[in-house]
Amino acid sequence: MKRFLPVLVILIAAPLGAAEWDVPVRAGAISETMAKAADGDVLRLGPGTYTENVVVDRPITLDGQGQATIDGQGSGTVITVTAKDAVVTGVTVIGSGSDHEEIDSGIKLTETADRAIARGNVVKGNLYGIDIHGAKNAIASDNVIEGRLDQRMNDRGNGVYIWNAPGAIVENNDIRWGRDGIFVNSSRDNVLRNNKLRDLRFAVHFMYADGSEVSGNVSEGNDLGYAIMFTTGVRVIGNASMNDREHGIAFNYTNSSEIRDNYVRGAQQKCAFLYNSHKNDFSGNWFESCDIGIHFTGSDKNRIVRNSFVANRTQVKLVTTKWYEWSENGRGNYWSDNSGFDVDGDGIADQPFRPNDSMDHVLWTQPAAKLLMGSPAVQLVRWSQAAFPALRPGGVIDSNPLMTPQMPEAGRKVMSDG
Repeated sequence: MKRFLPVLVILIAAPLGAAEWDVPVRAGAISETMAKAADGDVLRLGPGTYTENVVVDRPITLDGQGQATIDGQGSGTVITVTAKDAVVTGVTVIGSGSDHEEIDSGIKLTETADRAIARGNVVKGNLYGIDIHGAKNAIASDNVIEGRLDQRMNDRGNGVYIWNAPGAIVENNDIRWGRDGIFVNSSRDNVLRNNKLRDLRFAVHFMYADGSEVSGNVSEGNDLGYAIMFTTGVRVIGNASMNDREHGIAFNYTNSSEIRDNYVRGAQQKCAFLYNSHKNDFSGNWFESCDIGIHFTGSDKNRIVRNSFVANRTQVKLVTTKWYEWSENGRGNYWSDNSGFDVDGDGIADQPFRPNDSMDHVLWTQPAAKLLMGSPAVQLVRWSQAAFPALRPGGVIDSNPLMTPQMPEAGRKVMSDG
């Protein structure tokens, strides 16, 4: 009896009476064939270009087989999906309109298109790439999305735009040349993972996206890597930011979130920036070769442990009169500029480390004081504080600094990929 179970499962999963339609290559042929199709049918497109705007209004599979192109000829959205459980796959999609108000897109999954899937498509030169607009539990995966180059970056659309689409999954996409790679607005419980994002304003941009996950993504050469704003309970785990021009990770009014095992290298301004963000857990991250490793403004009660701060011009920027302890259970963070010793060989430096002194505070608040950097007075103040730590004004203290850095898996992966 057991040997018949796999066959029974297949029969239950497959739509009864599903048909396959070969769609001829001519204008209007997709819409004409779809009008004849039943739920669960497959429309197979031939090699060539179809010049039409398509509305998928029933749960069918539109399969371009990797050789069909649908061209909207500069008008509206090229493929609009309104049906639940519909699938668009293997299609090259070009030629959307240019209306931001209508969100003209290559592929749009509307609010009635729950569980719709856009997978394995090439979406090029459209205003927006894929717009998940209200569809619950939709999926956009394994697509190549390239935005338009005939407009300034801020005038372009997003690679993937998610609005009020809880449960959406965006994974394994290669996104380039839009405004933001993936923009999530007023949605929740979304998953963004294993995407590659290049030549954009923000690789990932969250606004009011509670309970979402950003994991395993690679941001390279964007203005900013991961911008998380007005959000609670987000998980930013195992991502990489390579040579982003401003910040690798930026939190703005984001609270009670987890930022773990990320690899940030070469951001021209800040590896990580927190503005009015509280009760977040920063652990196991690697911050390297940025102007500032991590900068806090108006942020409190954040947990900062097991991170590696490597060769940043300023490791920490935090203007305060209070002391913040950055170690927990006998383990703190690694600091490449800590010249401490580990006599007992337990991997923890024998003396606490303070990444900033009072001259740093003066320079942050009075930039003109940089002219005095080489003066004997400045050197005397810094020597005095090194000899007498009680003279320091407040800031970060790591009572158990690590002696060796801890490379996260995200860093090992990007280095092995070259």
